[in-house]
Amino acid sequence: MRRRDFLRAAGTAGVMMPALVNGYAFKAFGASPLMSALTAAPTETDHVLVIIQMTGGNDGLNMVIPIDQYANLANARANIIIPQNKILALDGTSMTGLHPAMTGLQSLYNDGKLKVVQSVGYPQPNFSHFRATDIWLTGADSNVVLNTGWAGRYLSQEYTNYPIGYPNTIMPDPLAIQIGSTVSPAMQGPSVNMGLAISDPNNFYNLINGIQDTAPNTPAGKELTYIRQVSQQTQEYGAVIKAAAAKVTKQATYPTNNTLADQLKIVARLIAGGLKTRVYMVSIGSFDTHAAQVNNGATETGTHANLLQKTSDAVKAFMDDMKGLGTSKRVMGMTFSEFGRRIKSNASAGTDHGAAAPMFLFGDYIQSGVLGTSPAIGTTVGVNDNIPMQYDFRSVYASVLKEWFCVSPDILNNVMLNNFQELPVIKDTAPCVSTNSDILNAQAGKNLINNYPNPFNGSTTINFESQGGHALIQVFDSQGHLVRTLIDAVQEKGSHKVTFENQGYVPGPYYARLQNGSLQQVRTMMLVR
Repeated sequence: MRRRDFLRAAGTAGVMMPALVNGYAFKAFGASPLMSALTAAPTETDHVLVIIQMTGGNDGLNMVIPIDQYANLANARANIIIPQNKILALDGTSMTGLHPAMTGLQSLYNDGKLKVVQSVGYPQPNFSHFRATDIWLTGADSNVVLNTGWAGRYLSQEYTNYPIGYPNTIMPDPLAIQIGSTVSPAMQGPSVNMGLAISDPNNFYNLINGIQDTAPNTPAGKELTYIRQVSQQTQEYGAVIKAAAAKVTKQATYPTNNTLADQLKIVARLIAGGLKTRVYMVSIGSFDTHAAQVNNGATETGTHANLLQKTSDAVKAFMDDMKGLGTSKRVMGMTFSEFGRRIKSNASAGTDHGAAAPMFLFGDYIQSGVLGTSPAIGTTVGVNDNIPMQYDFRSVYASVLKEWFCVSPDILNNVMLNNFQELPVIKDTAPCVSTNSDILNAQAGKNLINNYPNPFNGSTTINFESQGGHALIQVFDSQGHLVRTLIDAVQEKGSHKVTFENQGYVPGPYYARLQNGSLQQVRTMMLVR
C-alpha cells in the first residue's frame, strides 16, 4: 500500500496506536455504535470473543486424531503417525482423541469447556497461504474477492457514522483489540477500516508505566511521528487501556517462552480490568510443517508437537486466569488456521497444504463435545487427497455472532452475505442462545443420507431425510473441491431423493454432503469405471 493510501486509511478508519503492546502489535477497533448497541441490549451482552489464529496451515489430523480411522490413517502416514496408546482420551467418546502434547485442552474438554468442530472448511478450497487467509478473514466464497471483513461489515451495520464522535460516554473503550499483526482484513468496513493498529512491539508495559518510546531520527521515524500526530484520538484509548491494566495486579502463572501465552496474559488483564472490548485477536505461527513435522523414532514429539503444546498450555493458563479473576463466564475462545494438511504425509516427514481441519471453541458456556464425525479416510489414499468438509467456517462465525453476541437475523444475513447453518456451540443456559440442540441430539447416530448403487458408474440416487426447511445437497471430490450442488432449496419434512449423474468425472471417492438447518452428514460414494 502506498504511504498516502495508508495514512488515509489510518486517519479516517481509526486510530494508529503506536505505543501500546509490549512485544506485540496491538490493534484496537474503535469504540463504536456496536458497543452501545450491545450495552443497551435487553439481555446480558458483556461477552468477549478471543480469536486465536494458528498461522501456516495446521495439521488437524495430527491435532484431533480420528481413533476410529486409525488403521487407515497409519497406513497413509506411516512416517509421522502418533502411537495409538499415546493419544489423549476424551471423556464420552472413543472415536476421537487429542495429540499427547495437548493435556491442557484435554483437561478443558473433560471439564465440559471445550468443543471440537470436525472438518471445517469451505467449497473450492484455496491452498495459497495469503488467499486462504483472506477467505477466512473476509468470509468470502473462494472465487470472490471481498474488500470487507466479516467483523467490519458487522460494525458498519451497527455504526454507520464511525469513526466520527468516538470514543464517547456510551462506549469509551475499543471494540476489538488485536495482538501480534497489522490491521486485519477481518475488521475492514465497506468505506473505512473500523479499527486502528498498534504495531510497535515494545510498549504495552511502557504504556502502563508511563514510558513513551522516542521515534528514531530516520525517514521511517519521521513517518512514525507523523502517524502519531494524525492519531491523537488514540491517546484516549491508551488512557482507558492503561486504567484497565492498572486494576489487575495479580494473575495466574503462564508458561514461559510461549508467545501465545504472553499475548493471552495481556488479554486477560484487560478483560478483568473492565474494558468493554468485545473481540480480541491473537496469533501463533510456524504451522507450515512441510518437513520435519515430527522427530524420527518419537513421532509424538517434534515441531508440531511443540506448537500444539504451546497453544494448549496457553489456552489452559488463560482460562485458569479468567476463572481466578472472576471473569470466565464472559469469555469464549475460538481457534482457526487458514487450511489443514493433506491426509497422506510426504517423504520429508511432513504434510502438504490441505483443505478442511478441526476448530476448537472454549469457555464456560461452550456446549462441549465433538460436533461431527471423524473424517473419512480410505484404505488407499493419494498424495492429493483431502478430508471432506463437514462444516462451513462461516457457520461457526454466524453461530457465534447470533448466540454469543445476540446479532439479529437481518443483520446476520447482511454480515455473512448468506444464510449459513446454525451450529449448537453454546449452552442453552447462556444468554442469547437460539440454537435448539434437541433435534440434533435426537438424530445422533441416525443415517440421514445414503446412495444406491454404491459403488456406481453412470449415476447414483441420493436419498436423504429433511426435518423441513432449507436443505443443501453438495457433492465434493477427494481433493475437497465442490463438484455439484444438487439441491439448494426449502424441502418439506420427510424423505427425498435426487440423482447424481457421472458427467465424465474421474473415478474415485466422492462425498455427498447434507445440510439441513443445524444438521449435517457426509456420505462416501465410490465412482468406478
